[in-house]
Amino acid sequence: MSTDQIYSHFHPDEHRFVDKAAEWVARAEQHEAKLTDFLDPRQAFILTTLVNRSMDVQLLLNGGHPSAERRRAWVAPDYRVLESEDPGITLLSITSPDEKLEDLDHGDYMGAILSLGIKREKVGDIHVRPDGCHILVASEIADYFRLNLSQVHRVHVMTEVLPLERLQFTEVKLEELQLSVASLRLDGIVSDVYRLSRAKVLVPIKAGRCKVNWKQEEDPSKPLREGDVVSLQGAGRFKVLEIEGVTKKGRTRVKIGKYS
Repeated sequence: MSTDQIYSHFHPDEHRFVDKAAEWVARAEQHEAKLTDFLDPRQAFILTTLVNRSMDVQLLLNGGHPSAERRRAWVAPDYRVLESEDPGITLLSITSPDEKLEDLDHGDYMGAILSLGIKREKVGDIHVRPDGCHILVASEIADYFRLNLSQVHRVHVMTEVLPLERLQFTEVKLEELQLSVASLRLDGIVSDVYRLSRAKVLVPIKAGRCKVNWKQEEDPSKPLREGDVVSLQGAGRFKVLEIEGVTKKGRTRVKIGKYS
């Protein structure tokens, strides 16, 4: 399959990652293994799609726990035993001996990490608890994290490395909303979820700042389906939990889960 044929399956903004993934596969065909950074679910799908086109390449995804959203991948020749390879994931525990942490959220921890100059792809899932946070990171930068992450949103913290098996997994909390919408169009539901005018949500959607299932979506009229995960840059993300039926007035009842 030519490059143009491969590109036709993906959004133009994804072509750069497609090129990168295709190179990993090509090198694996030449007996070279690659451990990637953390991939989001869309990137993992693209990489899996390309690996499945090769008879001589295999893929192993690992995010540090079975239900991880963000995962690193080994891309390697088919004869290599990937289960015995180091996943390259380290668990960091963030705590504070003196200050309360229950008011800190995912965004606070993410902001503190990015302020250190760390790229997002070096960070896996973040598990926030009332007494602190467990963060999965790429092992090659774990020491840098441990030595430099000392403050989160003006709260002084301690950072230590723990064995992966001590991960305290936290379930994702969703704030449920019941909506009655005229249609399942992306712009209409985004408008209702974030209580913004239709005009205000059209701008970021058309500018490429909205994703559906981790794929950039610029069509405001795209119909959403059960299970879709939608993110709007700067506003957060939500999941379409259930399409419950049509009212007598012809509107559609939808249950939405907003990520906290």
